[in-house]
Amino acid sequence: MEEDTQLRNLSRRKVLAGLGTIGVASAGAGLGTSAYFSDSETFDDNTLTAGTLDLKLDYKSTYLGGPGRLDDVVAMGYSDAEDLGDGRYLLDQAPSPADMQAWEDLVQGEQFDFCSAEADEYLVNGDGIPVFTLEDVKPGDSGEVTISLHICDNPAYLRLFGELTESLENGQTESEMEAEGEDSDGLGELADAIEVCVWYDEDCDNVYEPTGTGEQNELEVALVSDVSGSMSGSALSSLKTAATVFVDNLSSPDEAAAISFNSSATTDQELTTDYQLVKDAIDAYTAGGGTSIAAGIIEGEDELLNGTYATPGASKVMILLSDGNSSESAAIAAADDAKNAGIRIFTVALGSANTSLLESLASSPDDAFVAPDPADLDTVYAEIAQIVLEGEQKIISGTMSDVFAELSEGLLLDGNRQEEGVQPYPGATTQCIGFEWELPYEVGNQVQSDSVAFDIGIDAEQSRHNDAPFEESEDTNTTNVTTTTSS
Repeated sequence: MEEDTQLRNLSRRKVLAGLGTIGVASAGAGLGTSAYFSDSETFDDNTLTAGTLDLKLDYKSTYLGGPGRLDDVVAMGYSDAEDLGDGRYLLDQAPSPADMQAWEDLVQGEQFDFCSAEADEYLVNGDGIPVFTLEDVKPGDSGEVTISLHICDNPAYLRLFGELTESLENGQTESEMEAEGEDSDGLGELADAIEVCVWYDEDCDNVYEPTGTGEQNELEVALVSDVSGSMSGSALSSLKTAATVFVDNLSSPDEAAAISFNSSATTDQELTTDYQLVKDAIDAYTAGGGTSIAAGIIEGEDELLNGTYATPGASKVMILLSDGNSSESAAIAAADDAKNAGIRIFTVALGSANTSLLESLASSPDDAFVAPDPADLDTVYAEIAQIVLEGEQKIISGTMSDVFAELSEGLLLDGNRQEEGVQPYPGATTQCIGFEWELPYEVGNQVQSDSVAFDIGIDAEQSRHNDAPFEESEDTNTTNVTTTTSS
């Protein structure tokens, strides 16, 4: 390589002269063995491997059928049904490892890898199993299934689809004939009577929560961020992006404050409606030092309760992010004090953070989020913004007939409801979709003995190099569940 370098530094004339000299020396050697300067560099073992896209589902379904009906529910085939109180029963849920936490925590946590081969025995992969098979449904009954979607490997667009596969009259009782007259077409009215609501269930808790924390009162939110040494690099830059986008979603009179912590804590920007000041403070963060989660919580609580611009009666929210560990007793004591003072704490466990500790600091398991990778922070902060600012977003509602008429065409699901347009979902993402049905009291006798059956499922299609998702649907990854309901 040294000779090559020297050769590149020679003038054109010197190069020609040198080549001439080599030629003379070679000729003078006659037919003898010649030696040449040479060099070789290679890049070995190059491979290209096609990527993968896998969509897996699990679910939890409940039935509000009135108190004292556990035996009836068990008789419908739900041998493991649980009485949840107030006339609500846990019908079924996709099997999960016996030593796992409650289902709501499982679908948002990092304790179980939904994309592993081990997960296949617990999750639904196109098995077409029913999530409802209910008999003796009465006016006033309702039920719900929360479907947990797990995208493995690559970013993808998702599409919700479904169809009514059966709507039967099953003959007419005398009371039914009196209510609606004689009907000979064999089609039941149950699908026209049942009301359905489908929504993005951000906290996977089986409950539609359309009202955000700040809906009734002014919102004051403290962004409490770990800036210890382990946050250097992509973790800190991703935090800055996600947190500043969160601030962009605020509007006056809501206030925000920026608080950072490492070995100690600092209020970098007190509560204000000048959101640019908050974003500037976050953008100025640098990483260094140890980790005291307790210090961050205490600083955040003090700003929310006693800050110059803190407002009594406002909705107080703290968003606490950490990628590390800390004194558990001190952190728990600080969090308990803040929660007792009326502050709602959301926690974000990034990377190798002490997830169990951060979950215990959150106001509820539904307020604890996990970001396995810094790239996941934008999605996590968007989900928190959805809960705090707007509540959970409805996808579609109406009668069962109307809803499934639309689902038969397929509905694109939005991977980031904080951005305009329909966004794909990042790889290695979990999203819960709630599906609730209700047979209103006022329906009366006209649906007696009617039955309805339907399928509902999810398509996934890669997002990269895909400007028109699902226009060609042959290569989609589809997973579905089936449902039947009768009265």
